[in-house]
Amino acid sequence: MILVDEDSTAALGRALARQLREGDTVTLSGPLGVGKTALARGILAGLGHDGEVPSPTFAIVQPYEELEPEVCHVDLYRIEDPAELEELGVDVSTGVLLVEWPERAGEGRWPEALRLSLDFAPDGARRLTANVPPSWEGRWPPQR
Repeated sequence: MILVDEDSTAALGRALARQLREGDTVTLSGPLGVGKTALARGILAGLGHDGEVPSPTFAIVQPYEELEPEVCHVDLYRIEDPAELEELGVDVSTGVLLVEWPERAGEGRWPEALRLSLDFAPDGARRLTANVPPSWEGRWPPQR
């Protein structure tokens, strides 16, 4: 899937938000500046969040408990060892977990996650690829 600009990235996020269920995990991979947080902002907006959405790079965990379902937005860029995740308490059984830089969590974490990967494409666009687990069949790709 090609995302031509930040507006199309946000639109995909809003459409994806309509498909989320309590207990879902969505991982967002890709290089710095590719649009992972922009996609997360679109998801949060689609769930009704109308405030600021800071990148959780420094806070690592940013909860949005007022949303239905509630969301835990996590950025693992600064994690050096997967064992650090246990201290953060990022495995949630209720709500939705959005994880940027999931590869820092180690192999096999969140096996039922919808795994989205963004990469740079020509002309400033972004290429999105999805690894869709069985629990997401019929929900991906979302209708915009």
